[in-house]
Amino acid sequence: MSMGGWKKFSFLLIFAFSHFFAQQVFTGQIIDDSGDNLSSVVVINMSTDQKTLSNSFGMFSMAASPNDELRFVKEDFMRVSVRVPANGFNSQLLVRMNPIPRDVGEVKITKKPTGNLETDSRLAAKVDKGEIVKQAVGLPEPVGKMREKPAEVKKVLLPILLGSLDVQGTYDLISGKARRQKRQYRYDDLQEHIEWVRNRVDNDYFTEAGIPEERISEFIQYAFEVKPQVRTYVKAKNLAGALLRMEETMPVYLERLKTSKIQK
Repeated sequence: MSMGGWKKFSFLLIFAFSHFFAQQVFTGQIIDDSGDNLSSVVVINMSTDQKTLSNSFGMFSMAASPNDELRFVKEDFMRVSVRVPANGFNSQLLVRMNPIPRDVGEVKITKKPTGNLETDSRLAAKVDKGEIVKQAVGLPEPVGKMREKPAEVKKVLLPILLGSLDVQGTYDLISGKARRQKRQYRYDDLQEHIEWVRNRVDNDYFTEAGIPEERISEFIQYAFEVKPQVRTYVKAKNLAGALLRMEETMPVYLERLKTSKIQK
């Protein structure tokens, strides 16, 4: 073997030994939120893709290096990730896993409004069970809506100037299909946002303020129109903020309602 080849071999040998000795056996115990041992938890070293299972005592051991990420996964439990500390081999790691929240049924609010906007907004809110589970599991939010995108003038005219023709886009603009689609989508979005509020707030919250039950949806739409910030909060799924801003429009709406009754 030449001198150059020997140097390369020596370097690889030293690197392999250093990597081997850097990895040590890391041990730990896994428990639930009550302190009971968790068995059959999948432990994954994200740096090496090694996997192991915890035993009946919740114990596990795995080869790892400082700063490796260990991930703990078990059905019906929220996953946990920890980093192996530099001195982590001198002590046993204790990992606590919390169960995923379960459906406990809809919580009905029976307390009457107090007159305090912030307090009443919280009292009126129903528990969004799907949102709780989604946040716990970490489900991704869908990007946009699965519906046909209306043709736009700019996107149709620009290809024509470049010598290309979007036949379908041109037809949609000329026939009025694009305009009808936009109008329909605006209506659908409005109804969806009104329904989002109705599904989370009891009717009593509105009727006790003086709004007839059959006019609740009408009032919500009115609030969207006169105070757009209300709908901004709805889009952000901030119910408390939406209700606080919505209540600012109640006096004017009730006055209009009273006037219309007098005129009739």
